[in-house]
Amino acid sequence: MNMTTSEDFKGYREPLISMMKAFGITVWSEVVARTTQGEFEGLVLPRSETADPLHLVLKLSSGYNIGLRHDTIEELSKFGYRKASYKIPEKEFPKDPGKPRVKLFGTGGTIASRLDYRTGAVIPAFSPGELYGSVPELAEVCNLETEKLFGVFSENMGPEQYLILAEEIGKAIRDGYDGVVVGHGTDTMHHTAAVLSFMVQDSPVPIVMVGSQRSSDRPSSDAAQNLINAAWTAAHGPIAEVMVCMFGPTSDRYNLLHRGTRVRKMHSSYRSTFRTLGDIPLAMVEQGKLTPLKEDFKPRREDREVTIQACFDERVTILYYYPNMQADIIDALVEKGYRGIIIAGTGLGHVNRTVYPALERAAAQGVQLYMTLQTLWGFVQMYVYETGREILELGVVPLANMLPEAAFMKLSWALGLHPDDPQAVRTLMTTPIAGEMTPREPHDGYLVFQGGIPEMKDFLGKTWS
Repeated sequence: MNMTTSEDFKGYREPLISMMKAFGITVWSEVVARTTQGEFEGLVLPRSETADPLHLVLKLSSGYNIGLRHDTIEELSKFGYRKASYKIPEKEFPKDPGKPRVKLFGTGGTIASRLDYRTGAVIPAFSPGELYGSVPELAEVCNLETEKLFGVFSENMGPEQYLILAEEIGKAIRDGYDGVVVGHGTDTMHHTAAVLSFMVQDSPVPIVMVGSQRSSDRPSSDAAQNLINAAWTAAHGPIAEVMVCMFGPTSDRYNLLHRGTRVRKMHSSYRSTFRTLGDIPLAMVEQGKLTPLKEDFKPRREDREVTIQACFDERVTILYYYPNMQADIIDALVEKGYRGIIIAGTGLGHVNRTVYPALERAAAQGVQLYMTLQTLWGFVQMYVYETGREILELGVVPLANMLPEAAFMKLSWALGLHPDDPQAVRTLMTTPIAGEMTPREPHDGYLVFQGGIPEMKDFLGKTWS
């Protein structure tokens, strides 16, 4: 009689432990599960310690995991045992003196990873050896060196990390690296891309931000392709700007390079979540080929001169206007010591008259007030309607087609750079520095692929026919 231990049921609790014992099943058993929902074949995985006790987790041959609720399971038949190892193989990264040098900074995003089934957490792989073991194609692209600066979720990235990251990027450029890659969680990647666009100016080499929407243990992971194309762009690309390199279409065809001040995460889970707003992407990159989509990018240079202005004032906020907003919201911000407010207004840049007195009081106390649009596409046009003209007279400054998040980062940076010079801050805010404001929106800078409309059906019919 085989004795079982708690290790055989890692993470599972009642009622599943009793069921697993009854059918002679342990963790790492290969089983056929007959359920009220159908028959499934797969490997029994350990259960996360913090997960509910009601589901048996199987890894299917497709690579995806499913959970089978205990009261739907009718029979479990074991046909094998295969204890999986999820450690990423580590191999020495080969060096080639003929290839460019690229520095990869890690902030906590999981570009390559393994899953710890004990906790359910994704453990990042980050050393050159781990990355080479996961994505051996990197060795064909460049000589990669890595440095882990932080280990935080992207929502915890803030001024402390921005300042260090900007300084370290400057140091890497001066040390002669041919390009820089920043591994970053996707949720706030566009915020960091924007602030780096202001803190790191006139870079002679590409600075490429990259992440993954789906971790490396999933068959649909975008991690490897994103990392390969980001490394190639940093090593060989002609564009010396802060960029985000992520999936273009939902397929695995190519990546797009988005300018750091015009990019935004637009979907919670799609791999093609990042979009350039109010413009078109800088370039498309696939299989060692970069195709520029715009001509007005800053080109790569041979020198190693770069301007680092790592400054940030934390007393700035975004105020998203909504109907019936009350003046005390703005008064409270001023009372708390905020020095700058980015307003995401409606339409062409509007708020209701109820908040006018508060805006006037804020401006009188030296608070910097700027208008952007919650529509995201289009330009602030405050001269068109009477309300817009009234808001201008209160001291609110329009910011053309700057995105709210980019405006927030720019104002935080500008106030940090010129804490005692309001006019210098205003001049900076209304002067394009890194493509955050453009003279016009191109004809193809606003495309909405809305399903169901005749034009979209025609487009899909031509594409897939």
